[in-house]
Order: sequence, then C-alpha cells, then structure tokens
Amino acid sequence: MAKRPLLNQLGAVDAAAKIAAGKLTSEALVRACLDRIEERDGDVKAWAYVDPDKALAQARARDKESPRGPLHGVPVGIKDNIDTEDMPTEYGSKLYAGHQPVADAATVARLRAQGAVILGKTRTTEFACPFPTVTRNPHDLTRTPGVSSSGSAASVADFMVPLSNGTQTGGSVIRPAALCGLYGFKGSLNALDRAGIRHLKSSIDTLGLFARSLADIVLMRGALIEGAKLAIPRPRKAPRIGVARTHVWPSARPEMVEAIAYAEKVLGATDVTLPKAIEESVASFGNITRYEGLLMTEQVVRDNIDQVNSWARDGYYGGLKITRADFDAAVGVSQRARATLATVFDDYDVLITPGATGEAPADLTLIEGGSFNSLWTHMYVPCLTIPAFVGPNGMPVGLQVVGPHGADEAVLAAGAWIEAQLKATNALPIRVG
Repeated sequence: MAKRPLLNQLGAVDAAAKIAAGKLTSEALVRACLDRIEERDGDVKAWAYVDPDKALAQARARDKESPRGPLHGVPVGIKDNIDTEDMPTEYGSKLYAGHQPVADAATVARLRAQGAVILGKTRTTEFACPFPTVTRNPHDLTRTPGVSSSGSAASVADFMVPLSNGTQTGGSVIRPAALCGLYGFKGSLNALDRAGIRHLKSSIDTLGLFARSLADIVLMRGALIEGAKLAIPRPRKAPRIGVARTHVWPSARPEMVEAIAYAEKVLGATDVTLPKAIEESVASFGNITRYEGLLMTEQVVRDNIDQVNSWARDGYYGGLKITRADFDAAVGVSQRARATLATVFDDYDVLITPGATGEAPADLTLIEGGSFNSLWTHMYVPCLTIPAFVGPNGMPVGLQVVGPHGADEAVLAAGAWIEAQLKATNALPIRVG
C-alpha cells in the first residue's frame, strides 16, 4: 500500500479541496509546514521571516469562517521584496532591517482576500539583484537555487510551503524554478497586479509563481486574477511548437542540449531562428534596467554606497551614465522588437527554450544571470518552467515554454499538452546528460 503523503507535502489543489470538505484544517496544514521549516531551514535558509504564532493565528481564523476563495486556508510564501502590512519587508538589504510597511502590496492583499495564510517572507537578494545570498538548493546544499527569488523557490521545493511568489527582472522566477525542479510561471508584464511593490523597475519587473504542480500554478493564478480559470485549460488542438535556441545557445550545457533535442523530437517541433532585431534588443534591456534601477534606489544606495553589495554599487554607477535620451532610445528599440516577436507567433503558438543553462551550478558565489530568460522578460511574454528532466548529477533540468504577450492561459494549456506528450514517452523527470 502506498504511503500517504505528509501534510506538508500536499499540493495547493489537494490541500484546498480537503480544507473545503472539512477533511483537513488549515491549522494542521500550517503546523506541518512550520515543522518542516524548523527541521530544514537551518540548512536551506529559505526564509527571511517566519512567526509561527502569527501564522497559526491566521490558520485558526480561516478555520472558523466560511471560505473566502479558492486558496482558503492554504499557506503561501511571499518574496521579501513584496510589502506585507503585518510582517517586516527588508528587500534583502541590511539597510532595511526591521522595516515594517504600512500596507500590503496588491498581490498580498488579493491572496488574503482569497483566504490564503501568509506563512512568512522568503529570502531574496539585496534589492532583488543577481548577487548571491545564503539560500541553498534543497536537492543539493552545495548548489545554488537561483538568485533573486531563491528563497521562494527553495521553500516550495523543500516542501516547506505549497506555493510562493517571486519577481523577475532577468530570470528570477523561471531560472530558480528550473534549478529547483519546480513549475514556475512568469506572466505577461501586467498580467499579475504589481501595485505597491517597492523598488520596481516599472517597464520590466514581472510577478511570478512557484509550485510543485502545474495545477497548483493555475489555481494560484486563478485566485489572483478575477475571472481566470482555476483548473488547467486544455488546448483545442495540438499547439504549433517552435524551438528557440536563441543567441545564447553556446552557453547551454550538455544536459540542456540533450533535453531540448529530446523535446524537439517528441513534440514534433521545428527550429526557429529569431529575427536579429529581437536578439539585438537585449542591449537595450541593460540600459532600461540600469536607468530604472537607479530611479528606484538612488537615494538609499547613494547615501549608503559602502554598505551595499558590489552588484548594487556597480549598478548605481552604471545607472548614472544612462541619460534620459539613452533610456528613451532603448525603450523604442524594445517596442519595435516586441512588435517583431509578435509576427513570429503568427506561425507558432508557443516556443520551447532552455529554462537555464543546465543543472544548478555548484559555485555558490557565482553571479550568473538569466541568460535564457532575460530576452523573454524584456519581450513582456508569459513563460512557464516544466521540470521535465534530470541531469547527470541528479539535479533538475527545466524546460521553458514561451508564448505571445497576453496569451498566459494559452501558455499554461500548451504546457499541460507538452508535459503529457513527454510523459507518454517516459516517466518524468527524464534523465539527460
């Protein structure tokens, strides 16, 4: 007889259904997650703030009331660059130690309204930059979990919480999901409400979600967007799939090269060469992020230049060199590139591409950007990580699915179809490399 999963191992869909049916209390679920955090977070270091009493008080309150929404009683982790009115938000920086916001960011307020229990704040890097922090990959503590949304990814991967959120400038949702063996979803630019997020690069930064199943991603997204589907949408027919290896393909490691080749063959996908205007627009991405990054943090970094990490310091000085004319020109290049990408999707419903270069690097000090992610963030398009493969060291290797701007539900539907086709050929995750 198969062993029943521990409560902290329940996904959000199962947990929400059991709570709604009276077969599980939110308090019991939250307590199991807190026990897991106590057991493992000394090693993984995924959490910046957890108050067990506060979390349990929320859970007991949910157990005493009628369901508010589809996440009623389900615990969620919040990335520590997203404001919470009842928990500190330190933006990954000692400069904000103990900082207490006066209001929730819109996405947190929506989660509360849908009945979620805000379990705590997951670790991020200083101002969500790519400079590594203390969080470890739960599959191998000698390896990185990704960078900016590292705590969010590690907490879900280690069964400390069923759901968490994150933000992505370059690859800070898709890449940690790929490295930690999760489903990660980054919506189109404004698909998830970004209001109230401090230090936001307004024309780039995008909200995203982490879960251990695609169904859980869909449920969390559905809870956050009025009228969105709460169950996995199904495509009416097989999607037209292209393979976008992109200009950074030489950085793909052998396990990723093999994974993409396997997916291409199974899915009947065709190779796509992106127009040069799209790939060349990546240079404008740097000008936009440096300029907007300076606007968001200029005073606090300038006044504390010797106390921030080297990436934030270099970003400050780099931002000072970007003029308004440079920024406006970069915006124009980007807009034209997005229009060009839209024409690519005339022939394809989705593209598949690497979620990261391969397995998680063993260098915990490595500053590795989202080389296979930044382009798509810059293009404002929805992206989904599927943890379909495992590499030579037993570490996850994630496949990324990308769709047209605004086609978020279609990307999720295509992702479900792709996953089903891969499962039909082999048990997931499929070993490569």
